Amino acid sequence: MTTSATPASAAPPATAAPATAPQAAGPPPPAAPSSLAPTGRGLWHRSRWYLLTVAVLLLAATVLAGLNQERRYAPLDPRSYDASGSHAVVALLQREGLKVDITTDLATHTTGADTLVVPEPDLLGPEQLRALAAARHTRLVLISPGPAALSALAPGVRPSDEGSGPPYASVRSTPAQCSLTEAVRAGSAHLGGLLYTAGTRGEGCYPRGHGYPLVSVPLGRGGGDVIVLGSGEFLSNELLKKDGNASLALGLLGSQPSLTWHLPDYSAPVATHGAKQFTDFIPDGWRWAAYQFGIAALLAAVWRARRLGPVVGEDLPVVVRAAETTEGRARLYRRAKARGRAADALRRAAAHRLAPALGVPLSAGAPDSTALCAAVTDRLPDRPAGDARALLYGPPPTDDAALLRLADDLDALERQVRKP
Repeated sequence: MTTSATPASAAPPATAAPATAPQAAGPPPPAAPSSLAPTGRGLWHRSRWYLLTVAVLLLAATVLAGLNQERRYAPLDPRSYDASGSHAVVALLQREGLKVDITTDLATHTTGADTLVVPEPDLLGPEQLRALAAARHTRLVLISPGPAALSALAPGVRPSDEGSGPPYASVRSTPAQCSLTEAVRAGSAHLGGLLYTAGTRGEGCYPRGHGYPLVSVPLGRGGGDVIVLGSGEFLSNELLKKDGNASLALGLLGSQPSLTWHLPDYSAPVATHGAKQFTDFIPDGWRWAAYQFGIAALLAAVWRARRLGPVVGEDLPVVVRAAETTEGRARLYRRAKARGRAADALRRAAAHRLAPALGVPLSAGAPDSTALCAAVTDRLPDRPAGDARALLYGPPPTDDAALLRLADDLDALERQVRKP
């Protein structure tokens, strides 16, 4: 194959096949599918790594879901052996001879000379709070109650929202500093969480700034009282063994012969008094988050708005031969299997060279296909009538061998036309 049949924009592979005989006369063959059309094998090779990644993620999700099937308990659940559970304190109470009952229905435990523990009382509805207030429990222990529960169950106690600090404190070892018998006997304990004011009838223990994480309020009905705790972490399996936590827990929960522990329904909405505003649903730190997003957006805009300056033309450090450029382009076409694009480049180059030799004018940089084929037929009357059109405007080749035959046939056609 001569270099005149291979344009600079595309070149066939180096191995050449023998030229074939001219095609028989007749209408041009139907257009074959383009070589750039996606095939099943090509799609598989392109997407196999993505499919493998998706399969690995699905497998990992399935494995993690299977591993996480063990039962999970909420914090301070008396059935939980986890660090945040409270099974240890229940075991201690039972060892001391107390009867411990765990329930999810307060309707069956509205009265009784026992101790009732209610974690998260704000999850109770108004009717449940009224029924619980009318009950005659000797001791009622409320863990982290809000204003609605305090108003119904612990008159005179309210959240400590005054002062310069927040209405809560971190849980840490704190001295009792009160006259409550259970607290004096226990000494220092890990108290914290929500802080409350004791009011005129109550007594606060373990003071933290402007409030108390433990408040005792007498009910004045048969010696009963209400214990308000800002946090129940000192009852957890992890902290029960530290300081006087175990002594305080046994004193607060073991003063009566029986104990009822209520399991809250965490799927119930938190009780509120009064309609909430839209701003009540926005976290406190939203302003700082907005500032951070604004600064990030500004930095991103500055980064994306950088100008690279004008284009500077530079000479190439080396001179590349045209043959090397053609060979490199041909190898790229071969790697991409772009036989149709390479064939179009060969045919356009051949037609562009044949048109001046046959006197066919060029319009918009390319000769008219009908006029060019007619001129080739007139110049070469021995060739079949449809051979020129099949060579110059036929379908793309389907494999590398067909592309080589096309290049040889175009080269032979050009030599015959230019032959005097």
